[in-house]
Parts: sequence; C-alpha cells; structure tokens
Amino acid sequence: MPEPNCSTIAARTGVGQDRAHGAVMPPLYLSSNYTFDGYQGKRQYDYTRSGNPTRDVAAEAISKLEGGYAAVLTSSGMAALDLLTYALRPGDLLLAPHDCYGGTHRLLRSKAERGYFRLKLVNQTDPHALEAAFAEEAPRLILVETPSNPLLRLTDLRAVARLCRAHGTLFAADNTFLSPVLQRPLELGADVVVHSTTKYLNGHSDVVGGALVSRTADLHQDFAWWANCIGNTGSPFDSYQTLRGLRTLPVRIRQQETSARELARFLQQHPAVEKVYYPGLVDHPGHALACQQQSGFGAMISFELAGGEPELRILLENLRYFSLAESLGGVESLIAHPASMTHASMDEAARQVAGISSQLLRLSVGLECPEDLQADLEAALTATLPAGLKVA
Repeated sequence: MPEPNCSTIAARTGVGQDRAHGAVMPPLYLSSNYTFDGYQGKRQYDYTRSGNPTRDVAAEAISKLEGGYAAVLTSSGMAALDLLTYALRPGDLLLAPHDCYGGTHRLLRSKAERGYFRLKLVNQTDPHALEAAFAEEAPRLILVETPSNPLLRLTDLRAVARLCRAHGTLFAADNTFLSPVLQRPLELGADVVVHSTTKYLNGHSDVVGGALVSRTADLHQDFAWWANCIGNTGSPFDSYQTLRGLRTLPVRIRQQETSARELARFLQQHPAVEKVYYPGLVDHPGHALACQQQSGFGAMISFELAGGEPELRILLENLRYFSLAESLGGVESLIAHPASMTHASMDEAARQVAGISSQLLRLSVGLECPEDLQADLEAALTATLPAGLKVA
C-alpha cells in the first residue's frame, strides 16, 4: 500500500484507537502521574513530564507528516530550539542564519556568550558564503531557517545537505513558516526539523508549543532524554489542541496560500508599497528555488512601506481585518512590525545586517475572505498617500 498523503495523516492519526471506550477521537489525558502495576511494575507511563498518551499521539502525527522517526513536543518553539542546542558541547561551532527570527538570535547569542557553544552567523542564501564558512571550519551543527523570518529569503536545503554530509555536520531546519504540507526538509537531507507548533500546526492562536522531529532513533532518543531531564516537554492540553489543529492543517494552509498569492500581487502594484517579499512572485530571488524544494509558497508576506513613521502609523490605525500582533499561522490575519516587535531583541546594527528596516511590515494571511482582506489593505495603504496620489 502506498504511503498516505499529508491530508490523510493529519486527519487519521490516533483516530479510532481508544481501547477503553471506543472513542473516535483520542482522549485527553490530563493526569500528571500514573500507577505502577505493583512493586517495580512500571507501566508505559508513570509521570507526564516523561511521557503522556495525548502528547505521544500529537508527536506521532507531526513526525508522520514530516516523514521522521519520531518527534519530541516541547512547551514552546523556543524550548524546541533550546533543546536542539543540547546536541552541542562547549567549543562546538553552530552555524546560524544572519537574518533569523529575533527570538532565535537572542537565544543563540546569549548561550554562545556564556560558553555553551561557539556561534557564527552567515548569509545562508549565498552559496559562496556558506561554502566559505564550511571551508574555514566545519560546524558541528547548522540551523537553517527557510523561508526566513521576516524577509522570506530561501536557502537551498539540498546544497546544505551535501555540505553537511561531506563535513559530518548535523543539519537542522526550521520549517515553521511552511509546515510539512508545503516543505519536507528531512526528504531534502536534513537530520532534524524544528517547529513552533504555536503557528501553522496548531493554527488557532490558542496554544504555545514546539517540536523537534528527528530522522533517526539515536537523535530522537537523545533529545527525548534531555527534554525529560530539563522538563521542557509540552503539556497534555496543548498537545490535544495541537492535534485538533493538525486535522485541518492541509486545508487551512492551502486556502491561506491562495489568498496570500492574490494579496502579494496586489501589494506589488500599490503606489504606497516600496517592495514586496513573497517567494510566489516570479521576480522574488528565491522563486525558482521555491518551485524546486517547496510544494507551495506559503501565506506569509513582508513588504516595505513607502514613506516614514507617520505613514506607518496611519496604515496600522486604518486596518480593520489585520490585527497588529506577533505570531503567525492562525486562522486570523495579522500584521507585525518586525523592528519593534518580533525582532526588537536584535540591536539596530544586527537588524541592519539582516536587512530589517523600520518600514518593513509582515503579514500572516488568515482565512478571511480574500476580497475583504484586499479591500482592507487598499483602504489603509491609500490613506498613507499624499492627496494627489490617492488611488481612485
């Protein structure tokens, strides 16, 4: 029998497997502890930090979607990234993107400054810079974020995998922006996939969680041991909510992507917009690569607003359907100002190196009617224009 596609995996994992009462949907186990079957009679579960039936079903679903051996669910996306760093020892080199998410930048810089590992930030979208970094010193671990947050730059996962195989480097890819519906890094050579399950996997903006999906049993067992040791595993209720979100993931993200394509084309022609960053546009530098390694372009769009801070304020004050908030991937549409929100923890110099300007805005396109979203953006953008340039 051929392998099921992502829609079937998302919909069916854990369904009809309740042996106690025959529940169609897997139940929620909130118990923090479990009885032993007599002296030294440890059952499969004894303490929820170490293992939980609900969390295991959600982890199985995410692992199957990514095509991995197994997954560890954590209390947040940052907890998953922190867990990943336990693959490193003091003196090991970690190669990370120069334009990564602000929270990732803060975590890695802070831990490197305390001597947990050494850190080098590189423009991973530049193959020459990447090869030069490996030639200078092969890292123990490389973390790739593609598409990047917030500028949606793309890194060639197959090319990174070739470098890693040649140098014995562990390869981790953050797949939060696309989900396994649109990109499967393990199939392209990654060893570990990182997720903030808060985003598309849950999809309803009511859970904070993370996941590490490993290609091999050895990697998974190591991460699972550390997750239990430091206690950053995800809660049963959050796991239950995430599993609920996974059921509709393929349908949600395809509709969100369809709307995002329309909005990106609209933004590209509006006089109040200086530049649009969306891999689905044919003039995006990573468009050809996106067509090769992704099965869709995603629902995240970033753009540079023409004008200055006054125009920025006008735009944000005039939006009705885009909420000014951090996070992404939910059913609701959001707008964020990376320089003062998601990447505020980066100093100004680091933001300049990454190309994150004060006029950059990031959209997470939700499930509202795309015509309503476009009308909302059009009205708010037009309000920022001088009177003589108002769009009729």
